[in-house]
Amino acid sequence: MRKITAGLFISLDGVVEDPQDWHFPYFNEEMGQAVDAQMGSADTLLLGRRTYDSFAGAWPDREKAGGEDADFARKLGDARKIVVTGQDLDFTWRNSERLRGDLVEAVTALKKEPSTSDIAMSGSVSVVRRLLRASRAGGARRGRCGGRRPASCQGC
Repeated sequence: MRKITAGLFISLDGVVEDPQDWHFPYFNEEMGQAVDAQMGSADTLLLGRRTYDSFAGAWPDREKAGGEDADFARKLGDARKIVVTGQDLDFTWRNSERLRGDLVEAVTALKKEPSTSDIAMSGSVSVVRRLLRASRAGGARRGRCGGRRPASCQGC
């Protein structure tokens, strides 16, 4: 059975939102490698609507621009993206779909689908909380920058 891995950037005082205000100034190559290890190898992404909107508003353009993060952007674009939302959405990012039905039942079925990779989550805190409450997200493990704290990782 597949696992769900949730990568969250959280401040010491518990903030997990508005990363542009406190996270991005400290983002470096080591943190990028940790994100790639968690997200880049997944063939399926499970995202809340706000996280999806943020990602869909940035990553397709980064892929097209061909910059240093274009390969990671391509990985995200190629992955199946399942969005947890109560709204009907007009998906503009390839391989995106809305989760249908009950969250816990749908995720349980998703975890049983054949695949050699985990299901990755980034952000989507409300979805992570719901899955943890339902004991469907597996064991929770906290890590810093991929499980270690590099000297250059200030504020992690």
